[in-house]
Amino acid sequence: MIDLAPEEIELNKKRRILERLKDKLADREEEMADLRAELEQFEARYSMDVARLYADFDEIEAEIAEEELKLVPDDEEIKKRVEELRRRAEESAARADAAHDAEEYVPTVEAKKAYHNLARAIHPDLALDENEKERRHGLMAELNVAYSSGDQKKLDKMIEDLKNSPDSVKGESIGDDWVRAVRQIYQIRKRFAEIDIEKAEAEASELHELRMKVKAEMAEGRDLLKQMAERTKTHIIKARRRLENLKSVNAAQEEYVKDEFGMDIKDFRK
Repeated sequence: MIDLAPEEIELNKKRRILERLKDKLADREEEMADLRAELEQFEARYSMDVARLYADFDEIEAEIAEEELKLVPDDEEIKKRVEELRRRAEESAARADAAHDAEEYVPTVEAKKAYHNLARAIHPDLALDENEKERRHGLMAELNVAYSSGDQKKLDKMIEDLKNSPDSVKGESIGDDWVRAVRQIYQIRKRFAEIDIEKAEAEASELHELRMKVKAEMAEGRDLLKQMAERTKTHIIKARRRLENLKSVNAAQEEYVKDEFGMDIKDFRK
């Protein structure tokens, strides 16, 4: 049996701690990647099923206000309301237009394993200088995109590139290795705190709260988003009726002024 020097014993202790923390960090990063992707997928479905209807409703409300202003063009309060509703309608339309189709997010076992191994190896908080940390941030961004999009070919390529990387070659003194291990342990624990904050913020968001309500309703056999969509459709029908009535009133008023006074009232509304 070979007796190890005290510094080697301490280094081995740090290395064992570091290896456990690397695994734990990879797990935590994977959990956050899953949560981000699930929220993005839910937001896309919400936008497609509900937000588009909200945008339509806001547009009709803006048009109603514009028709009301035609009846009392000097009313400053209605003018302000028209501006506010028009701005809200434009913002709602922009949000709805940003929606995209999203397939159900279900990472494969192979993808999860690849993510864990890559996150464990290339995590920025394992770097000891700023240039290397910046490079690894880029790699982690690539990894998160490939994982959330289910791009197994990209994941496999990243693993192959890692195997052939010069960074995999080691060969330094025990003292340097010990210092590196201590600093990496510190950086990993600091990253844990950052992940905790990111997770807490995500789970406190309105989007996550709505997603959890939808999941709870689904468990009871109800589709909350569908219900929200149906209610909004009802509001849209009523709003459209009101808009058509206002348009009819304005059209009748224009016709009366034209017949009675020979003037086009539209000229006074510009």
